Amino acid sequence: MKPSLRESLRASGQLALAGLAAAALLAGTWALTRDRIADSERQANLQALQIVLPADRYDNDPIAAGVTVQAPGWLGQASSKVHRACLGGESAALVLEATAPDGYAGPIRLLVAVDREGRVLGVRITAHQETPGLGDDIEAGRSDWIHGFRSRALGDPAREHWRVRRDGGHFPQFAGATLTPRAVVAAVRRSLDFVAAHGNAVRAAEAGATLVFTDAPTDPPPAR
Repeated sequence: MKPSLRESLRASGQLALAGLAAAALLAGTWALTRDRIADSERQANLQALQIVLPADRYDNDPIAAGVTVQAPGWLGQASSKVHRACLGGESAALVLEATAPDGYAGPIRLLVAVDREGRVLGVRITAHQETPGLGDDIEAGRSDWIHGFRSRALGDPAREHWRVRRDGGHFPQFAGATLTPRAVVAAVRRSLDFVAAHGNAVRAAEAGATLVFTDAPTDPPPAR
């Protein structure tokens, strides 16, 4: 065998061994960290849930009991998690991941917790790109506006009043920013509509199931 060919084969072998060693190292690192990463994600999700779901409302693991819902017409995104809270073995609340797709600067993501009677337990914004100093008053840390949904339900206020005041509704808008609160109010109302229409199916599904709903709510006439 020519020296040049021998050197080429040896270099190829060393490269292959190095690749195998790197792959083994990556696989080992992933195996060691995947449980830690999964636990960190779960803790972050629990902390978010605890903001909208009072601790005395459940005694199960709402995340483990959750389902995936594909209902873009209702919840504003292709796929959403719905966490299911139980108390004493009975369904107590649903916590929905929803999106207001029509925010001023882009989609607004939120969590909406709804009790068995269809009343809002809490709403929090989880992500948005609204204008600082104007639209970001939807954040609980900046104003009390988001708390105005607590204990509200379909019919309280009347359906035609599930709008901002500028549109003849119940909920205040912000000075210089109407599109942002308008989008959030509509997203919360659609979440309540979803629970009213499909809550029983969501509650009855097996944990981890994926449910598909191709219908959509009938929104009130647009503001004039």
